[in-house]
Amino acid sequence: MSQPLIQPTDRGLYCAAGDFFIDPWRPVPQAVVTHAHADHARPGSDQYYAASPGLSLLRRRLGQNAPLRGLDYGVVHSFGPVRVSLHPAGHILGSAQVRVEHDGEVWVASGDYKRDPDPTCAPFEPIACDTFITEATFALPVYRWPPVAAVAAEIQQWWHDNARQGRTTVLFSYALGKAQRLLAALEQPTPGPIYLHGSVAPLTDDYRAAGIPLPTTRRVSEAPADEDYAKALVIAPPSAGGSTWMRRFRRPATGFASGWMRIRGNRRRRGYDRGFVISDHVDWPGLLRTLAETGARRVLTTHGRADELVRYLGERGLEARPLATLYGDVEDDG
Repeated sequence: MSQPLIQPTDRGLYCAAGDFFIDPWRPVPQAVVTHAHADHARPGSDQYYAASPGLSLLRRRLGQNAPLRGLDYGVVHSFGPVRVSLHPAGHILGSAQVRVEHDGEVWVASGDYKRDPDPTCAPFEPIACDTFITEATFALPVYRWPPVAAVAAEIQQWWHDNARQGRTTVLFSYALGKAQRLLAALEQPTPGPIYLHGSVAPLTDDYRAAGIPLPTTRRVSEAPADEDYAKALVIAPPSAGGSTWMRRFRRPATGFASGWMRIRGNRRRRGYDRGFVISDHVDWPGLLRTLAETGARRVLTTHGRADELVRYLGERGLEARPLATLYGDVEDDG
């Protein structure tokens, strides 16, 4: 092959044969977008292509009048001689891997993905390919995720304990994807009402509109000024933690749900009372499993621990190298 089918440029990952970009970080004529997180979906491009289930989320990110075209999972769209199809990535609602085929060569750009079960989005679909572009956010052996049901039970018990003490339970998580996954994992009945921060609520509405069953929630912004949150669970983004917004809650108990909580020191450094290990990214065993299932002979890595993963794969005889990208700069997207 004279040049790579997909290569990094100063605007993003580019497929010259099809004249399109994947998750560009600067405006381009044609952008194929894997999902609606801010480091992958940036405004200003002339035309966007994305998986149909995620269009409402992308409109919130890119603007209601953004030139978006939805593609159903598995349906092939041609960019000149290049055949492109989108396949579930299991990351958040509407997340997709991008399968690119040209002259008998198949590449897959996975975007962000996970292998753990998640009722709020379509499960990851392994795609056979020659070259696999993978994230490496948690590409170290220490990152292994416990079962989500066990983590949800920990959160539920913590909430019950706080409610008995008349304390407000404030759980911080990323507003898109993680918050909705947490809601879906909570058992009913709950010890009190569930309130959502203003950045979480509209995204949760989009999940409900997509047919994802979630428990009843209220918006903090719509509560009376004298609302008593003593037995409530409040879900908010990490940025709200150090703001005046927190003053309305009496004796709040704070927790953070993230894969970064796998390292205990992270909770103490961030000042949370509790840390819960749950991530929307693939862990180390899931990453190795995925690479084996794709059958790829070449692996290109992005995000986080790219260099470490390249070294590990190279020691095992696999062709691997890092790709320089601007992905992974979303606040606490773990």
